[in-house]
Amino acid sequence: MKHTLLLALCLLFLSSTTLAQFTGPSASGEASTVEQARQARIGTYVTLTGNIVAQQREDYYRFRDQTGEIRVEIETPVWRNRKIGPDTKVRLVAEVDRNAAGTRYLWVESLELVE
Repeated sequence: MKHTLLLALCLLFLSSTTLAQFTGPSASGEASTVEQARQARIGTYVTLTGNIVAQQREDYYRFRDQTGEIRVEIETPVWRNRKIGPDTKVRLVAEVDRNAAGTRYLWVESLELVE
């Protein structure tokens, strides 16, 4: 009896984890835009394709796509020693964040060159 109950509980827990899956935007391959990132909740991850058009200071840059511009923070390790200019198309995976003044920006986790 104890073994049957234990087996049933194990199967119950295992079946719930096999049904779990991520259903957010990047799971379906849908890309976001700057306009959508401006409206997204803080902490949301977005995937954007466009150009890094200017450095503002230190790790902060301006990113532009077809819908507008937004400030992005790209730390040194994310660059991976690549030379990227304003004409280079890139894909960013970033988290929507807000500074102390309430201004939204994107904290970039990964940067890929788009061919």
